[in-house]
Amino acid sequence: MNTHPLELRTEQLRRDCDASCFEFQSTAEIPPLKGFVAQERPVRAIRFGLDIACPGYNIYVSGLTGTGKTTVIKKFLDEIAVTLPTPDDWCYVYNFRDPNCPTALHLPAGRAKHLKAEMDELVRILKVEIPKAFDSKEYEQSMNALIVDNQEQQQQLFNQLSEKARSMGFALEMSKMGVSLVPLLAGKLVTPEEFETLENGVKQEMERRRTALQADINNFLREVREVNKASREKVNELNRRVGLYVVGTRIEGIKEQYAGMPQVLAYLDDVQDFMLSHLDDFSEKSQEQDSSGMAQLKLESQPDPFLKYKVNIVVDNTDSRGAPVINETNPTYYNLFGRVERRAQFGAFFTDFTMVRAGSYIRANGGFLVLTARDVLMNLGVWETLKRTVRNKEVRIEDLGEQYGVIPVASMRPSPIPVNVKVIMIGNQMIHQLLYALDEDFRKIFKVKADFDSEMRWNEEALQGYAMFISDRCHVEGLLHFDPSAVAEVVEYGARLVDDQEKVSARFSDLADIVREASYWAREEEAPVVSARHVIRAGEEKYYRSNLIEERLRELITRGMLMVDVTGAKVGQVNGLAVVDLGDIRFGKPSRITAKTYVGKSGVVDIERESKMSGKIYEKGVLILSGYLSAKYAQESPLSMSASICFEQSYEGIDGDSASSTEVYGLLSSLSGVPIRQGIAVTGSVNQHGEVQPIGGVNQKIEGFFDVCKAAGFTGEQGVVIPVQNVKNLMLRYDVV
Repeated sequence: MNTHPLELRTEQLRRDCDASCFEFQSTAEIPPLKGFVAQERPVRAIRFGLDIACPGYNIYVSGLTGTGKTTVIKKFLDEIAVTLPTPDDWCYVYNFRDPNCPTALHLPAGRAKHLKAEMDELVRILKVEIPKAFDSKEYEQSMNALIVDNQEQQQQLFNQLSEKARSMGFALEMSKMGVSLVPLLAGKLVTPEEFETLENGVKQEMERRRTALQADINNFLREVREVNKASREKVNELNRRVGLYVVGTRIEGIKEQYAGMPQVLAYLDDVQDFMLSHLDDFSEKSQEQDSSGMAQLKLESQPDPFLKYKVNIVVDNTDSRGAPVINETNPTYYNLFGRVERRAQFGAFFTDFTMVRAGSYIRANGGFLVLTARDVLMNLGVWETLKRTVRNKEVRIEDLGEQYGVIPVASMRPSPIPVNVKVIMIGNQMIHQLLYALDEDFRKIFKVKADFDSEMRWNEEALQGYAMFISDRCHVEGLLHFDPSAVAEVVEYGARLVDDQEKVSARFSDLADIVREASYWAREEEAPVVSARHVIRAGEEKYYRSNLIEERLRELITRGMLMVDVTGAKVGQVNGLAVVDLGDIRFGKPSRITAKTYVGKSGVVDIERESKMSGKIYEKGVLILSGYLSAKYAQESPLSMSASICFEQSYEGIDGDSASSTEVYGLLSSLSGVPIRQGIAVTGSVNQHGEVQPIGGVNQKIEGFFDVCKAAGFTGEQGVVIPVQNVKNLMLRYDVV
């Protein structure tokens, strides 16, 4: 029987889930959850963000860990991606105009692989056919004709010069040093010794004629050079015709397959021009040198002459169906935007266009890229480059070291690849607020926010969602299936996680843990299915693994080391309740709060505040308390009172305002001399009107005081005073109920 009109009834202390609402014998009978338990707000936001194609409408997904953000995103993307067209392949090819800037080509999905194979086959065939063409009888005859023609022209020029020289008393001699004139006397050659014995007049005359002939010799040499130049041009033209006959025929066959792709056709034209200008690379002599053992020691300064004709595929969508969905779990700069690899050789690093690698952003081109905000912000250079890439809609594969280096170093700069990617970034609310406030670009490129709640209403949809979620975990992970009582217990566990009788937790990662552990304890008992007792034990064991500190604190209280009275009555002393949060566990800790009042004008002095052991919220609560007392008791005359308030034996910082009403009771008890029952603990904040306000952690606070009273011995007069608004938050342990 209730002894007080506000004493709570037993059924108010915990909301039970009626297992009869589940129409199955075990979760094996119901279909697994396909996707997620829907939350309307983020689902509508995600659907809008994925459907709208305007620039800047990328999506930021916020919410606590374990609320199903990634699952929801994956489900939507899988559904949408298959309905979208498959994007093009991308490859890099040699730029014959600027070797340090490889050219990016895009081809329909699957065609890049064929282009690569055709270029490899082209080189393989030309290595055979070009030498064969230059070894043919027709080529040999044409070349011999050009050689003979060249020799005839040179001989004719030589004869003309020789006749003129003979008419002027000189004979011509050809040597490696060039053309020389030898004097003639009476039709005979004059030796140098004979020349010295001639009369001065004769010698001077010969020198005059020699000087006159020098201009003719220079003309002869110039004409010979022109003849040789013309002959070389004819040879080059012959070689080009022969090469064009072989190369042009093969390349024309390839170009027919890529009609309507101007970029590819232009590349093939460049390949043909370059091949015709470098036919010597295909000669048998050149190939024999490349295949020799010395080729293994060849430096990068003498690269493979056929490397230029390779095709480096960076994105291959041959096996793709629909748009790509890339979830980049390690968004470093190079993983996200690509890199140019280098090869060490003889103490130096070398690279070429075949070592360009695409990152996740390029591979997601035409589709979706999923990133984690924290990882993006932690990696050097990623956030700024990501913003620039989203704005410009193109990816530039650059060396991160160049951007932060002091001395610029010449390196390869592949041509940028245009991209159209919808970026989905997953993070928490705090990161969103900071980026929105501090980075003006963020609000321009992430215009859609999908905010996931960590809790949802306790209704029929949530109950069935829990059951289907448990069924899914059991099927996927091979766990024992749950009977209705176990599912009901998981629902209650979900309500306890959020401290609410009208809501349940939406952090399905925590629920998955309790499902796994309950299955474990059921297997330990060799039970066929998981029942409520297994879920209860899983929760107890999970709590037990982490509550060592709580037990030590409770032991200190029961041994009298931490002084907390749970019997009797005292003036100016009341038991307050705090919550200790260690991350993996939260528990309640009773604390003795004392108040002393005396004559003076200093007002309320809070020892925690004065010793700087309190937080901002706690200090605010003390100031509100002072305002309430002054407004209540100092309307006609000043409040001539000094008071001190203290959390006894508090050796760590405290924060929060949930003890402000407790401090009011202690002050009023000290002023009036009326004792307060020590078996009653109090929690609740107070405002300046004297109204008690709700607080957090009510279940942990009640259970913490319950455990202390149980250890000291129940008297039947112990309990906790809570704000009436917190009644809906009660999901107390079964033993407390």
